[in-house]
Amino acid sequence: MNSADFLGQFSQLNIVVIGDVMIDRYLSGKVDRISPEAPVPVVHLRSEDNRLGGAGNVALNIQAMGATPYLFSVIGEDDNGKLLEKLLPEASISAKYLIKHPDRVTTVKTRVLAQNQHLLRVDREDASPIHESLVSQLMEQLKNLLDQKEIHLLLFQDYNKGVLTPNLIREVMLEALRRDIPTAVDPKYDNFWAYRHVTLFKPNLREIQQQVDPHLKADLPSLQAAAAEVSRRLGNAYTMITLSEKGVFVASKELSEIIPTYERTIADVCGAGDTVISIMALGLAAKMDLSTIARLANLAGGQVCEKVGVVPVDKHQLAEEYASLVSN
Repeated sequence: MNSADFLGQFSQLNIVVIGDVMIDRYLSGKVDRISPEAPVPVVHLRSEDNRLGGAGNVALNIQAMGATPYLFSVIGEDDNGKLLEKLLPEASISAKYLIKHPDRVTTVKTRVLAQNQHLLRVDREDASPIHESLVSQLMEQLKNLLDQKEIHLLLFQDYNKGVLTPNLIREVMLEALRRDIPTAVDPKYDNFWAYRHVTLFKPNLREIQQQVDPHLKADLPSLQAAAAEVSRRLGNAYTMITLSEKGVFVASKELSEIIPTYERTIADVCGAGDTVISIMALGLAAKMDLSTIARLANLAGGQVCEKVGVVPVDKHQLAEEYASLVSN
């Protein structure tokens, strides 16, 4: 498959992203002295930048690849919620399926940077599970969309911030199974084993160690055993485990392999997992083979690590890198 093929396929896809949306805020400045009040640097603020984070960053990556994302989440009726609603249309993503609630706090991760070095992160959030009335609202909106549009995949983006409750996960999964729509999940700790019958399950190595075996190594036999345990408990078709600098592991009934990373100059790993699950979801929706999808996702995840802050994938750079990869 050449690079133009997958770009053309992706542009035809409609993807639902449901989960925890947030703002990634960057306060950037310069440090040239230590505070006289405490042994901490004094940052002279030069700029403030607000970007889509969490499920919003996944939607942004899907949109950047030419597909159409439909973002479902719950935010607060606060100033940050209003800002998030503004950021979405600026990125050509609809805010129609965001539910605002006065008792929720819009999640904001504020990172303080100086000379491109990460000094501090401050999180503002409400991670309590959303009320069942909000679950019902999300499900009603989702069913209406599924009745109106051809949706090619449902993607759960779980950051343990309260939107993806066990009941919502179950209801969405049942609806996907009933309509024969494939599903993918980037899981977190609380609901790790709640995604029964998901098509693609994508934890990272640390998460799989915490849930399966704390002594799990990033070698093929160990990862194959972990994938077998995941498949036994969830009944999923595909497993992908991201291995940081060691690449990615993918497994299905037909194959299992480790795809190593490609040489990069790493600036910031924030958002790489969002990019990987986005490309995996698009490839799965386009019915591409697992090995090809994993290589694309691996390239994409590495690409965004070369840039500071959470940024979406560049589809033209990805196409060029993939073409170079398959030609060698």
